[in-house]
Amino acid sequence: MTQPSRHAALRGCFITFRGNPFTMPPEDALHVEEDGLILIRDGIITHCGPYTQVRPFVPHNCPITHYPDSIITAGFIDTHVHYPQMPVIASWGEELLAWLKHYVFPAEARFEDKALAQAVARNFMTELLRNGTTTAAVYCTVHPQSVDAFFEESSRLGTRMIAGKVLMDRNAPDAVRDTAQQGYADSVALIDRWHQNGRQLYAVTPRFAITSTPEQLEMAGALFKSRNDLFMQTHLAETQQECADVATLFPNRSSYLDVYDKAGLVGPRALFGHGIYLNEHDLQRCHTADCTLCHCPTSNLFLGSGIFRLFDVTSKTRPVRTGLGTDVGAGTSLSLLATMAEAYKVSLLAGGAKLHAIQAFWLATAGGAQALHLADKIGTIAPGLEADLCILNPNATPLLTQRVKTSNSMADVLFALMMLGDDRCIQATWVHGTCVHEI
Repeated sequence: MTQPSRHAALRGCFITFRGNPFTMPPEDALHVEEDGLILIRDGIITHCGPYTQVRPFVPHNCPITHYPDSIITAGFIDTHVHYPQMPVIASWGEELLAWLKHYVFPAEARFEDKALAQAVARNFMTELLRNGTTTAAVYCTVHPQSVDAFFEESSRLGTRMIAGKVLMDRNAPDAVRDTAQQGYADSVALIDRWHQNGRQLYAVTPRFAITSTPEQLEMAGALFKSRNDLFMQTHLAETQQECADVATLFPNRSSYLDVYDKAGLVGPRALFGHGIYLNEHDLQRCHTADCTLCHCPTSNLFLGSGIFRLFDVTSKTRPVRTGLGTDVGAGTSLSLLATMAEAYKVSLLAGGAKLHAIQAFWLATAGGAQALHLADKIGTIAPGLEADLCILNPNATPLLTQRVKTSNSMADVLFALMMLGDDRCIQATWVHGTCVHEI
């Protein structure tokens, strides 16, 4: 890892967004600077534009890091992922609820050991950065030390991360269960310790309605409202069986979303994983409440959960904020490139519009930042934003080299990258103006 420097300059082709490709022609939303220069001071972008125009602003003795034949983009943003589940990624053959019981809960029980949590957190962050992901909304476990371990590692690296202690006070083994009161007290202490500590942000994290009593959900709602800049993350309408179980547990609620709504958990910075089985009334409520749905295509396909209706969710008539999530370990890769590829295939299965490559990259960058209500800090390459950057190599494999030779547009190169790319395509990752990964 290179040492942090006050100034940095990156030269190369860079792409960023000047609009939402779901509401305007995708090619009009994408800005391409064929020979660009990005200047950074103290982790913040100060200038960006054509090399010839920005070169005079490079400070004396500031080296220019040149990435020829590469594409510089804002760092990727993962809106839904479980770091403690990384050790059980690719565990065979279960539907969601059985998969939790047989694989996830036993794995998460081990996080009572902080040393283990620290080791997994370090491996997880290494994998994120190897895949060009610079911000994620992360689930820890029920153990407060799992949260400390994660934020300590994120702070060491300087990444902007959102995370929280899972709340579960029923329908789970003793080793991964808390009580409503203990969960509340632990969360208050963690919020005080970590929220807005450097680049760290806290999310109140009830796992989902099945594993929290009404009392715990109401306490989570009170926590969420206790500060106007906290996040909340949970799961919503991932499988039909889950939806049926929630209806049984909460017979007086009109829908799964309504369970959270009545507890005060629906609003800006509320992040709902999956959201596959939502009716129009629920989507309208998500729109008016300004909350976010996290599309996790590799997970939904791996567990056979269902098909996310991306273009219905993002409809111009009542758009819902949407980001991409890898959801590891139910998801099969921490790569947002792989996640974009599966999102494209899921869009075909859903019928109607096909996901355009520019739309996919928007979801992974500027759209992800909007989904997290962090567009004023990350997600685009622009003066005043934090310098989290991903350098993509479209010639990382012989197959990609052969494929991109036939490309005559940036959109086509991006499509090839998302369909054929993986961690080998991440030439470098920069966090807050510092190179933290390079191959």
